[in-house]
Amino acid sequence: MSKIDALKQRLYDLNAIGSANAIMGWDQQCLMPHGGAPARAAHQGILSRIQHEMLTSDETRRLLEDATAEAESAEDKALVRIVQRDLDLSSKIPAELVEKQSRLGSEGHELWVTARQNNDFASFAPTLEVMFDLAKEQAEYLGYEDHIYSALFDLYEEGAVKADADRMFDGIRGPLVQLVKDIKDSGVQHDDSFLHSDWKDQDQLDFTAALAKTVGFDFNRGRQDTAPHPFCTGWSVGDIRITTRCQEFLGSAIFGTLHEAGHGMYEQGSPMAWDRTPLAGGVSLGVHESQSRTWENIVGRSKAFWTHVLPQLQQAFPATAGVDLDTFYKSVNRVEPSLIRVEADEVTYNLHIMIRFELECALLTNELAVKDLPDAWNAKYEEYLGITPDSDSNGCLQDVHWSGGMVGYFPTYSIGNVLSSQIWKVLANDLGDVDALMAAGNFEPILEWLIDNVYSKGSSLKPGDLIQQVTGKPLGPEDYLDQITTKYRAVYGLS
Repeated sequence: MSKIDALKQRLYDLNAIGSANAIMGWDQQCLMPHGGAPARAAHQGILSRIQHEMLTSDETRRLLEDATAEAESAEDKALVRIVQRDLDLSSKIPAELVEKQSRLGSEGHELWVTARQNNDFASFAPTLEVMFDLAKEQAEYLGYEDHIYSALFDLYEEGAVKADADRMFDGIRGPLVQLVKDIKDSGVQHDDSFLHSDWKDQDQLDFTAALAKTVGFDFNRGRQDTAPHPFCTGWSVGDIRITTRCQEFLGSAIFGTLHEAGHGMYEQGSPMAWDRTPLAGGVSLGVHESQSRTWENIVGRSKAFWTHVLPQLQQAFPATAGVDLDTFYKSVNRVEPSLIRVEADEVTYNLHIMIRFELECALLTNELAVKDLPDAWNAKYEEYLGITPDSDSNGCLQDVHWSGGMVGYFPTYSIGNVLSSQIWKVLANDLGDVDALMAAGNFEPILEWLIDNVYSKGSSLKPGDLIQQVTGKPLGPEDYLDQITTKYRAVYGLS
């Protein structure tokens, strides 16, 4: 057996433990009875500790050292680079902290679900306070030069620091705020009331599953379920799980499914030969979000897409049968400040992310106490969006991320928005009339291009290198601002 293959055998063992943990996480959010929460938290905490101890063991270090000396191909060099980064980061964190964070994340999810249902922030606040304390402790172990946020941000976006997020937000904040103002001042508002009704859950699930299949999500290697907060997970290129949620607003299930299908198709697009190794899967959360936002917004909110799909929707939901294409297109591109991030329009979405980013930074630096989070959250919504949450359930309790300990994650959503336009510009130039393809229901060339240029690269390149290779330039806001401004000035008839 070669040294590289010996390392892969170790990685398969590590993947098996991580996969068991991921399956438990999926089950907890989709199927597990509430009474299973205490044992599930213990199980996940123990598995996380075992995986951490195995990764940071002398045996893994020896296997990695031998494989590094043997690696010659670009693929093998990429593999050892990724494992070395994972080992370096993990070695800085005590196993006890890993177990504690995992256990609390599992417990925290159940507490969050109940607190959100009951609009009871006070019941969740003590857990959230401990969660941020653990995040601070983790950041100190990891180390940072400029800001505590950088240590955590890098876990989701390799090489990124807080200043990168600041620059991105500084670049898009002004134009987006101005666009929102121009739309408001126009006095035009598109009616989407016909999308609000007491739709049957099963009808929504049947339609959205068909929609995911239409754009290319492979149900032979995946499935869709429901969860309190939509997510995508998986433990093999051959087993990717997406979820959605059914609401009285029909767009919630539709765009939630397209979003998660984008994540899922990215995962399914990895080479099977890389399965169960760190080479498979998305290279970063920002690149991952670029794909969920591509399929949700650039594809899913286009007139060409609905040229093909609207007749199917009207057959599935006869109450919408009288709505013409232009009216429907404008309704799903309605811009209006709203409370819920996952249902926000394209134009205001990044403002939701900026709020969370600023609050995370304040919590990590102790400028904000957890007990004061609801008031701070509401003040930010009034400042950025001109609206105040009517409850904590629709305010600081709406997102699942903090309950699981995912601190430093939110800016990747905005990276995804910016990057989706940057990649799409190249895709459209290569494929030609993409609107004609979508209007004809032919999404295969689009998916194939993305597989060839993005998905099949897995994690073999660093995020910045992949972006440079695909688009010919570093991440920047120009294409995004051009795309979103052009689209919405047309949707609202602005000069």
